[in-house]
Amino acid sequence: MNVVVYHNPECGTSRNTLALIRERGIEPVVIEYLKEGWTRPQLLGLFAAAGLTPRQALRVSKSPAEELGLTDESVDDDRLLDAMVAHPVLVNRPIVCTENGVRLCRPKEMVLDLIDGVERGA
Repeated sequence: MNVVVYHNPECGTSRNTLALIRERGIEPVVIEYLKEGWTRPQLLGLFAAAGLTPRQALRVSKSPAEELGLTDESVDDDRLLDAMVAHPVLVNRPIVCTENGVRLCRPKEMVLDLIDGVERGA
């Protein structure tokens, strides 16, 4: 069983979530999405699995969201997704995927029920 963490090593919440997973004896697959980037289908799949809209997944603080005009409620999902593909930092993190589900883990404790029962060392 895999645990996948879409991670930004510069983000304290992302680092703390990753540490919490490892403290439970799980070595996850870590994807540094700022290096790897996103695809539109990937984002659509993650957001659907997590029950998020692009607006809910938009990172506003410490991102170019405001200067790109994305914080206005009239901006539609297509424009948000295009911007997230062009500027990966616009996606809030960390997003964790397990057999128990997918979730934006803010705060870090939100990861606990995702990793409960996951085979250790997987």
